[in-house]
Amino acid sequence: MALGLVFPSFMQIHQPLSLCSFNSSTVRKTVLARNSNGQEPSSTGSIAVKEKKAFPGKLEADVVVIGSGIAGLCCAGLLARYGQDVLVLESHDLPGGAAHSFEIKGYKFDSGPSLFSGFQSRGPQANPLAQVLDALGVSLPCVKYDSWMVYIPEGEFLSRIGPTEFFKDLEKYGTPNAVQEWQKLLDAILPMSATAMALPPLSIRGDFGVLSTAAARYAPSLLKSFVQMGPQGALGATKLLRPFSEVIDSLELKDPFIRNWVDLLSFLLAGVKTNGILSAEMVYMFAEWYKPGSCLEYPLHGTGAIVDALVQGMKKFGGRLSLGSHVEKIVIENDRASGVKLRSGQFVRAKKAVISNASMWDTLKLLPKEVVPKSYLDRVNTTPQCESFMHLHLGFDAEGIREDLGIHHIVVNDWERGVDADQNVVLISIPSVLSPDLAPPGKHVLHAYLPGTEPFGLWEGLDRRSTEYKNLKAERSEVMWRAVERAIGAGFSRDKCEVKLVGTPLTHQRFLRRNRGTYGPAIEAGKNSFPGHSTPIPQLYCCGDSTFPGIGVPAVAASGAIVANSLVSVSQHSQLLDAIGI
Repeated sequence: MALGLVFPSFMQIHQPLSLCSFNSSTVRKTVLARNSNGQEPSSTGSIAVKEKKAFPGKLEADVVVIGSGIAGLCCAGLLARYGQDVLVLESHDLPGGAAHSFEIKGYKFDSGPSLFSGFQSRGPQANPLAQVLDALGVSLPCVKYDSWMVYIPEGEFLSRIGPTEFFKDLEKYGTPNAVQEWQKLLDAILPMSATAMALPPLSIRGDFGVLSTAAARYAPSLLKSFVQMGPQGALGATKLLRPFSEVIDSLELKDPFIRNWVDLLSFLLAGVKTNGILSAEMVYMFAEWYKPGSCLEYPLHGTGAIVDALVQGMKKFGGRLSLGSHVEKIVIENDRASGVKLRSGQFVRAKKAVISNASMWDTLKLLPKEVVPKSYLDRVNTTPQCESFMHLHLGFDAEGIREDLGIHHIVVNDWERGVDADQNVVLISIPSVLSPDLAPPGKHVLHAYLPGTEPFGLWEGLDRRSTEYKNLKAERSEVMWRAVERAIGAGFSRDKCEVKLVGTPLTHQRFLRRNRGTYGPAIEAGKNSFPGHSTPIPQLYCCGDSTFPGIGVPAVAASGAIVANSLVSVSQHSQLLDAIGI
């Protein structure tokens, strides 16, 4: 979830796409569609673009992608790599969606995820975003580290990843049996990781071609993993598609601290507690964090560098990005998606497909009501939503601040309320600790947020210019201010902050164009599954956190890759897998 952990979360039954394949070996000239002021992305992902006066470039493409989130850029980049003429239309003046970065007074802020691992991994077991970057031939320099600070009702501690580092914390905060129970959990689930990681995310496609690109290609490694696990381990692997709480319950884990801790990890990963997350996701996370040699990674120059790398890779193969191009509706002709109409009134034709990286609710708004089947409408409208966010962005002087500050801090105020309760969990990132160029010399940049727990209903209908809105911002942001003061300690003062920005669910809704400012669908494992990528409208497809595999950076990267793979022939897909060595 907000952690942005990078792992392949693809072990979920999903609806196959019914897609035709595009065959093209043509690689087109690199083009970035410029705005009227001619500006292009900087190395930090910060792009200043004025309102567009005229659409740049030709008004058609093989594939038009609505939205430049991680999923949209992964999809567009791979399609360009496959030789398709791709155009990404972004309403905002910055690319990246929820992962974009922005700059104010020399402070470069992340707007979303900030805790990552697995960017440097390669090969069949690499994470989906790393595999996409590898396919596009672009690199992402990172700083490695291995810990974050945790503040809980019982106290505070520096949490380190690795197989035994957590033992000391369990001895202090858990019951006498806590270490034994934790080891029991690791012994049960780490062997499952071989199965969870045996199928590379980039091998998946949404049609029956998956039998060739995934099932047959990787059957030996899957079989080998089952043999190595033995009968008991193989039986455990059958739980990969079930809620992780069932694994915990089957092991009869009783320690309250362990159960709370695992709930916290699950919530940060996917926005739900252990009773709602797939075991496969948690198993992979445990394998990444609790094995020898584990490390965390933060991109140099901030999360905007991820967006920059994806845009660079897409451009490299001829893909185009048009900023400030707001899509007002998806045009349907002869019962098929034929393109989009922009707010400017211009029509952009999609010769082969339109792909929406918007949420399921926002995509629905772009469609003419008369073309949407009632069954599809009902499914979208009855899908529960995660709540929204509160954000606090600060720029402050580092003088008087301790030098061992650390990049990440997690504050839990009350275990009894649950990690998914509003105003209860605060995440804090101070990326200038690892990448000093994100702030002016001698300064720090900070992003604190309530991760998908802020009720939109509290804000609905408020005028952003009203006193009521301003008072509510002050009231609801106070928990973040207190968490920041606890994390930074002596030397920090609210009054000395040079930049103070408070974001609300209305901010989230406005800038990210997210229905009700939501984090995404609140779909629980074992009860329902994320939709596939096809829609009832021929030539209209979806990628992003409203589709399989779900919420989070790795999941949306995988969803974009799945759609791209499904739009080309099995032969082209297989050639790409061969080219990147998986």
